[in-house]
Amino acid sequence: MIRGGDIGKGTVLLIKNAPYLVVEREFVNPGKGTAFARVKMKNLKDGTVLTQTIKTPDMVEDAEVETRACQYQYNDGENYIFMDAQSFETVTVPESLNENLKYYLKEGEEYPIVIWEDEPIDVKVPQKMVFVVAESENYVRGDTVSGATKPIITETGLTVRVPLFIKQDEKILVNTETNEYVERVNN
Repeated sequence: MIRGGDIGKGTVLLIKNAPYLVVEREFVNPGKGTAFARVKMKNLKDGTVLTQTIKTPDMVEDAEVETRACQYQYNDGENYIFMDAQSFETVTVPESLNENLKYYLKEGEEYPIVIWEDEPIDVKVPQKMVFVVAESENYVRGDTVSGATKPIITETGLTVRVPLFIKQDEKILVNTETNEYVERVNN
């Protein structure tokens, strides 16, 4: 059990027998009455979003989750296959858990996997990742106005809008939460 005032972003709560990850938390201290936390949560099993108001002294059940560092191996068409870095056991994550995960997984890279009741429920992807531009159209200088962008495709298949000066085989930094270009990465 955890107090409403101790809930923070990243906390996993058990609501209606399902694990919910706190993605936003706003603390409100009204002039009159009890302080409370307005919490926005994502169901880690089906992805639904729930917003709740929890009074600071109230007790809420937190979910017992475990995070394991696992190395991504491959996709077998229906599942993402990982190897636990400690025990070398295979961890299978269903593709249906997150359809867009395929754009962020790179073979041989390590990712934290959240496990609840011996079942993987989430794969944590870094907020910013480096990608190699696999496909890009070339533009001639003077073609457009300043600030213009073009779509490119990364080595994982992710489509990102980038400035016109980005060329094929260059590395770029991408914000994985918004799929937006951040900057060019120099080797």
